[in-house]
Amino acid sequence: MPRTLRKSLPHIVLMAYVVIILFPFVFVVFSSLKESNVEISQAPFALPKSLYFENYAKAWTQAKIDKYFVNSAYIGVSSAVIGVLIAAGTSFALTRMKFRNSSKIVYQTILFSMLIPANGLFIAQYFLVSDLHIIGTHWALFWPYTAGALPFSVLLISAFMKSLPNELEEAAIIDGLSAVGLFARIVLPLTLPALVTVFIINFLGNWNEYLLANFFISKDALRTLPTGMVGFRDAYQMNYALVSTGIVFSVLPVLILYAFLQKQIIEGITAGSVKG
Repeated sequence: MPRTLRKSLPHIVLMAYVVIILFPFVFVVFSSLKESNVEISQAPFALPKSLYFENYAKAWTQAKIDKYFVNSAYIGVSSAVIGVLIAAGTSFALTRMKFRNSSKIVYQTILFSMLIPANGLFIAQYFLVSDLHIIGTHWALFWPYTAGALPFSVLLISAFMKSLPNELEEAAIIDGLSAVGLFARIVLPLTLPALVTVFIINFLGNWNEYLLANFFISKDALRTLPTGMVGFRDAYQMNYALVSTGIVFSVLPVLILYAFLQKQIIEGITAGSVKG
C-alpha cells in the first residue's frame, strides 16, 4: 500500500462514517422542505424542487410545537442550572474543604448511586411527586431531573476541582477570603469548563427524557417536546413532510449546542483527568 494512501486511510474511514451518520438527518431535512408526500415518494433522496418553509410555520403553530418547545427549553435549562450549582457546591465541600473521612464516605456513596439504573427509581419517584402533590405540574419533572443528574455532575466537577493547585487556595485564604468567597471568586471561575460540560450533558438528558414526562404530565399544554412529538406523529402520520419538520425542531437545539460548545465539552471531560 502506498504511503500516501496509508496515511489517508483513517481520514477516509472517518469521512465515510460521518456520511453514514449524517445521512438520515440530511434526508429528514430535505423531506421537511418538500411540499407534499408525492415529491418525497418520487425522489426521496433528491434536493427539494423548491424550499417549502411553510411546513415549519405549520408545525410551529398548528401542531403546537411552539408550546412543547418552550416547555422543554425552560424545564431543561432551569433544572440543569440548579443542578450544576448544587453539584459545584457539593464538589467544593468534598474536594477543597477538609472533612477527613466523611468526605470519602459521601463521595463513595455518590459513586455507588451511579450504579442504580435511572428507570429503576421510577416507582419511588412517582410516589414521591404524588405525596408532594406536584404530579401534573412541571415541578414533577424539575426535581427528578435536578436530583437525578447530581451523581454524575459531582463526579465530573470533583475530578476537575482536584486538579486545581492548592497554592491558589492558600493565597486566597492569606488575602482574607472566606470559604464562600474562595468558592465564588476563585474556584467557580476556574471550574467553568467542567460546569459548562455538566450543564450541556444535563440539559440534553432533560431535553430528550420521555418516561417521566409521559407519566407525570397529562395536560397537553404542559407537555414537553418528546411526549408532544408522539401526539404530533399520530395526528400527522400521513404527512411525512410535516413529521420530518417536527423531528428537525426536536434535534435542532442539540446540534446548535454541540456546534458552538464542543470545545468546552471536550475540555471539561478531559481536564480533570490529569492532576495539575
